[in-house]
Amino acid sequence: MPSQLLALALIPGLLIIFYIYRKDTVEKEPRGLIIKLIVLGALSCIPAAAAEAFMDAHFVVNSSRLAWAASNAFISAALCEEVCKFALLYLGSWKNRNFDYRFDGIVYGVSVAVGFALLENVMYVADGGFETALMRAVLAVPLHAFCGVFMGVFYGGMMKHNVNGNSGGKVRCLIGALAVPIMIHGTYDTFAFLGDNISTILLLAFTAIMYVVAIKYVSKFSREDWNAGFYRLSREENTANHSVILRCPRCGCYLRLPVGAGKIIVTCTRCGNRFESHT
Repeated sequence: MPSQLLALALIPGLLIIFYIYRKDTVEKEPRGLIIKLIVLGALSCIPAAAAEAFMDAHFVVNSSRLAWAASNAFISAALCEEVCKFALLYLGSWKNRNFDYRFDGIVYGVSVAVGFALLENVMYVADGGFETALMRAVLAVPLHAFCGVFMGVFYGGMMKHNVNGNSGGKVRCLIGALAVPIMIHGTYDTFAFLGDNISTILLLAFTAIMYVVAIKYVSKFSREDWNAGFYRLSREENTANHSVILRCPRCGCYLRLPVGAGKIIVTCTRCGNRFESHT
């Protein structure tokens, strides 16, 4: 595979990861954890492929073109891929001590989804070439990211309810973390599998809508993350828990510092700015 095609296959997903990482304004997630989740997302392609082969053989309906497209999209592709992504997301991050803010769920969900998309995209681009790379850069790769955003929204809700001891809320968010991405993915793939002119128009319209909705949700949860800590919901509670949150004077990133450390030099995790503070 030529290096130019490989770059075209990888760059869209990496740009999405960079965008989400920049949106994480409160306690940025460790880069090592993000890389780990990207790798796990790529590995989820293996069980997903096996599950899809089984579903294709036993559950895809061939009574009509629409029935085939919908059953293949929802039962084979969307169900298998999103369940496998969620399983690897859970295994790779649920017990991680850095998972303490609602937006973290979005960072983790998108990382796993993009990891899956990167490997899948490399395989498709290697076979289809330059035109496939361009088409998938604006359609299929963002589609996986959209699913990762909404999986992450509900995944973050799962952790919040788990910390608060709300088992019912946790179950509802678990259902949402699977059902919403499956619906998004299945709808997209149904239009793609039908492949006629009307379906193509609907596919483009659906993707455009998802761009707007996903960006809106990412921005919303990024803005609200200050008040979405699972253990620290206010400055008073932060102090009681032996930590305090302040903002970098250069970029505005929120940083957590220990209480009672006295005069210290703080290095911003986003921009690298060093400044003096008292806690």
